[in-house]
Amino acid sequence: MIHLKTLTLLGSTGSIGCQTLDVVRHAREHLKIHALVADKSIELIEQQARFFHPETVVMMDEGAARELRGRLKDLPIKVDQGMAGIIDSVIASQVDTVVTALSGRIGLEPTLAAIEAGKAIALANKETLVAGGDLVMSTAKKMKCPILPVDSEHSAIFQCMEENPDTVEKIILTASGGPFFGWSKEQLATVTLEKALCHPNWDMGAKITIDSATMMNKGLEVIEAHYLFNMEYDQIEVLIHPQSVIHSMVQYRDGSILAQLGRPDMRLPIQYALSYPTRWKNPFERLDFRGKTLTFHEPDLKAFPALGMAYRVGLRGGTLPAVMNAANEVVVMAFLQKQITYLEIQDIVEKVCSMHYVLDNMDLGSILDADTWARRRAAELLS
Repeated sequence: MIHLKTLTLLGSTGSIGCQTLDVVRHAREHLKIHALVADKSIELIEQQARFFHPETVVMMDEGAARELRGRLKDLPIKVDQGMAGIIDSVIASQVDTVVTALSGRIGLEPTLAAIEAGKAIALANKETLVAGGDLVMSTAKKMKCPILPVDSEHSAIFQCMEENPDTVEKIILTASGGPFFGWSKEQLATVTLEKALCHPNWDMGAKITIDSATMMNKGLEVIEAHYLFNMEYDQIEVLIHPQSVIHSMVQYRDGSILAQLGRPDMRLPIQYALSYPTRWKNPFERLDFRGKTLTFHEPDLKAFPALGMAYRVGLRGGTLPAVMNAANEVVVMAFLQKQITYLEIQDIVEKVCSMHYVLDNMDLGSILDADTWARRRAAELLS
């Protein structure tokens, strides 16, 4: 008899959320939606609610929740709002797995609440571990809750090392290089928003696409990998692999390397996080090796200093990763609104980090305080 997994999906109207629902659509015999959570994309979440018939829909925005209640009044769906509503949706007794696909630090609180309620976590929100890695991982260990990575790189590492974690020498995170691979610092001074939003391989949300263009995304993934796989920073290597066919690799102490390969399709790691420890059949397009050439390059830390900064910030630890993450969220939003240039993204994040007095032994309150402080400082520098 097939066990039907019941999901709460945080961030259902974002890129990962929509692709998660596509996985659910093709695995209806395995997966069921209990709750959908979004910010304020009313029309899209109404379509999702009418198709998947969740018990609950939660909107962060109060006005959006009010309008959605009117739109869904013909269906027996509860429409809730705010962080309290989100937390209710993740701790509900019928929920087995919480997919955390919200963008940004906002994913930390509901993820912790879900772990404390004993739920499995399919983690697509890297900021949760960047800001609160020690707290999240220690809570998950105490509650014996699995954290299953959804990022393609971390899913690849998870698939390559799940049998032999104690014999790993290092992990190799691959990076596409983004739209500006090979560009010099001088060329990067000419970057426009439109160019930065054109990723060569992946279809992602705007924030993560800009992070990919600056390589901050890879820096966040380095910190996330440190927590997910209990690896020291000198055991985590980044290689540029423009074809995005090898999603990441694991090198063992005997020199053997295992790699996970696939098309650049986020539905594959999403499905694996939801199907683990088994694999389900799907109709998604398969990888064809014919005519493919795979290349690898060292990252250029001079042109893309965010990656080196993330290593330094991760090594220092404490509240500093939360500060870097929060400042980056603020300045990326400013870049998306054309308030600053591409090169100013890195400059402002670095300034905020240099101004911070780092605290260790953090609880949720000190992490959120550091996050708030960093956002305020970044906003001041922007003004």
